[in-house]
Amino acid sequence: MDSLITAAARALAAGDPLGALKRIALRDDAPALALRGIAMAQLGDLVRAKALLRSAARAFGPKEAMARARCVVAEAEIALASRDLGWPAKALDAARATLEAHGDRVNAAHARYLEVRRLLLIGRLDEAEHKLARLDAAPFPPALRAAHELVVAGIAMRRINTKTARAALARAGRAASVAGIPALTAEVESAALVMNTPAARLIAQGKERPLLLEEVEALLASRALVVDACRHVVRDAGTVVSLARRPVLFTLARALGEAWPADVTRDALVARAFRARHADESHRARLRVELGRLRTLLRPLAGVSATQRGFALVPRRAREVVVLARPVEERHAAVLAFLSDGESWSSSALALALGASQRTVQRALDILAAADKVQSFGRGRARRWMTPPVPGFTTTLLLPASLQGD
Repeated sequence: MDSLITAAARALAAGDPLGALKRIALRDDAPALALRGIAMAQLGDLVRAKALLRSAARAFGPKEAMARARCVVAEAEIALASRDLGWPAKALDAARATLEAHGDRVNAAHARYLEVRRLLLIGRLDEAEHKLARLDAAPFPPALRAAHELVVAGIAMRRINTKTARAALARAGRAASVAGIPALTAEVESAALVMNTPAARLIAQGKERPLLLEEVEALLASRALVVDACRHVVRDAGTVVSLARRPVLFTLARALGEAWPADVTRDALVARAFRARHADESHRARLRVELGRLRTLLRPLAGVSATQRGFALVPRRAREVVVLARPVEERHAAVLAFLSDGESWSSSALALALGASQRTVQRALDILAAADKVQSFGRGRARRWMTPPVPGFTTTLLLPASLQGD
């Protein structure tokens, strides 16, 4: 490797893409193409970066398997940054195996982190934790240690484990400071903001207030009966009953939880659960059936008692009943939650992350665009959607992931 390539590589490792380009901007050999692609990625031109890396991979000869594998890893990182979550995981896994076989442990570990971050984005926490456990970040350079701790913190925040998340963020901050890469430091600071902004709303006895992530964790560990509208479950400290696939039952449980210790009239329950303006006998009959089903499911946690006006929730072990709601509740809130990270998303990536069909996501994006809540750029497969981050709240509880005990 010649001196210019070496100097450009060192500049990129230090987070100086312009310094790298000054040395190799006019060169078209394979190593220079690869480094130019990484430099363009650091400057934010992801389309150009992707094209350069693909050209570099083709330019490397058949005997340069490690160089081609590094190009695959760099392209996967660009795909992750551009929220192109449909890239072939098998190609990245093959590249990682090649790097490990050639003794390049640092870039092999980087490939593993990219894989884990993708799993984290689409809510597959168990799989992400399993893969992360196979890595020891201690011998790696500071930038890679910071990336490791950011992944640890991300998983902990999704699990609502704030002590682990804060410790990981502190370690990430120290590693990023040693690495001296401004973009990495900014990423750590952005992740830390999640811990200090409201993550949910507490609704109890007709009043509501915002909760930080630590307060959410304390609430879930308390003796309260929590009707969790973020995960569509009803829970106390020892038992969780999921109503995620029973929307009518959850609506009834939430209405009863918001009114506790008071009751809710039959007409109000009919209007909320069935969206009927006027309750007739058929609605009341259906209400009795649905409340019977809810009573059966909630038996370990609470009873549903009939009153003169309607029905009331009666906790068995808990001292109080509260509702945990999302910080923002509106139609297509889950789509907005992903877009609020400030990155540009394709509709296919959103569909993969949400576990929905691409057509469903496209309809949601069209509705949000008509309301000026999101914007798009590009055409066809290159079309991307984004929105500025919503100030004042974190989206952790909006993202699809299971809490411990679900």
